Amino acid sequence: MSIILSTLNARYTHASLGLRYLLANMGELQGETEIMEFVIGGKTTEFAERLLAKKPKIIGFGVYIWNVEETARLVALLKRVAPEVKIILGGPEVSYETAEQAIVKDADFVITGWGEVTLPELCRQILNGPQPLMKIHVGVQAKLDDLALPYQLYTDDDIKNRTLYVEASRGCPFKCEFCLSALDKTAWPFELERFLAEMETLYQRGARLFKFVDRTFNLNIKSSLRIMQFFLDKIAAHPDDPVFAHFEVVPDHLPEALRESILKFPPGALQFEIGIQSFNPAVQTLVSRKQNNDKAADNIRWLVEHSHAHMHVDLIAGLPGETVESFGAGFDQLYALRPHEIQFGILKRLRGTPIIRHTDEFALKFDPFPPYTILANRDIDFTTMQRLVRFARYWDLVANSGRFANTLPVMLGDAPFARFMAFSDWIYAHTDATHRIALDRLAKLVCMWLQGQGMSNEDAEALINSDYAGKQPKVSDKKTSAPARQQMHLVQ
Repeated sequence: MSIILSTLNARYTHASLGLRYLLANMGELQGETEIMEFVIGGKTTEFAERLLAKKPKIIGFGVYIWNVEETARLVALLKRVAPEVKIILGGPEVSYETAEQAIVKDADFVITGWGEVTLPELCRQILNGPQPLMKIHVGVQAKLDDLALPYQLYTDDDIKNRTLYVEASRGCPFKCEFCLSALDKTAWPFELERFLAEMETLYQRGARLFKFVDRTFNLNIKSSLRIMQFFLDKIAAHPDDPVFAHFEVVPDHLPEALRESILKFPPGALQFEIGIQSFNPAVQTLVSRKQNNDKAADNIRWLVEHSHAHMHVDLIAGLPGETVESFGAGFDQLYALRPHEIQFGILKRLRGTPIIRHTDEFALKFDPFPPYTILANRDIDFTTMQRLVRFARYWDLVANSGRFANTLPVMLGDAPFARFMAFSDWIYAHTDATHRIALDRLAKLVCMWLQGQGMSNEDAEALINSDYAGKQPKVSDKKTSAPARQQMHLVQ
């Protein structure tokens, strides 16, 4: 095999959409190109051995924030044991600030930005000459109608065992400075009927879980309605064969026509990821985020109260100008809307994003190693930021897991952020751990915390037992295509 396209996914259940796009657009080289995916955490030597067993002339790596360190080790090893193999890098992590990266120094070539046009041309030059002179190649942005779509390259095993990532559009018209999409000029849609024909083929092959990677799914309501109707038609035709679709939506744009469509989805069929990030207008202005907070809150409230959509809403701690107090107020405001999950994220300095323009004024200090998490800023010192990091982890274990649905409101009372921060500080002091806390131990710790807050031992155990002690239905008892995490919320 002349060309291997590879990446290290975060989990086995992830299937790289980017690699499949590249393979689909390799032209006459497709027959001598193969995808090999690995999972982070494996042995670098084993990855190298499996790659070299194919006797490739070229290996291309997709490099992302979650795999750059392990990919760098793999590239360094390959260049030592097989220096004749040409290494090409691509992906967001190597598309910006390339000069300072060790992985770039070890590789032969780098493609920044889009790769579907530039990669096959670079491979032709390497294989057939004349040899390329430049190391860094700026990717040509193709017209979406000219790209071959990749969905037929999902294998039967992918369809059975992995999340299928799909996209009806690329890019984003918004300029939020913490996001790489801030560098896009706009959003570009794929031709809708062509896209839906690919979705139909996937469905007929057995696909039932579709995760859309579009940054702004509900930007074009006409297209959104057509795509949602595609899934509603499948549900109506086969109600006992459920379909699950995940969309990332703009929080303050939910017109009546879209609401009517959303209301038609049954439980377990629809999930929305909504990026609030901050409810602080001054912070929003600083990071160029345009958002009508009142409309966003009204829309989330309506979705929770009237629809069956599973709500996954994001907040980011550490943004410039955001104090612990203002973040906590935003957290309380969001919690009062009762989304199923609040994803509490910590600001990261993604390469190329404009957030760095605030570095001096707000004393932003980021970890120099991936994922480049903020360590401190003008308003939040390092120790406090670490408390927020632990809060995020424990919130995921206790609240987002869905396993403490009855207990959580009692824990939080009328001051959700302050009370959970106190719980977070307490549990860390008692365990010195944020990972590998078994569920039975976590339940006992929550019970201890409640008793420490004045609840009787009998009442605390009864409350925990109402959530735990085998009283919840098993996830497998509910027939749905929804991911296991969402199913935990569905059984409440």
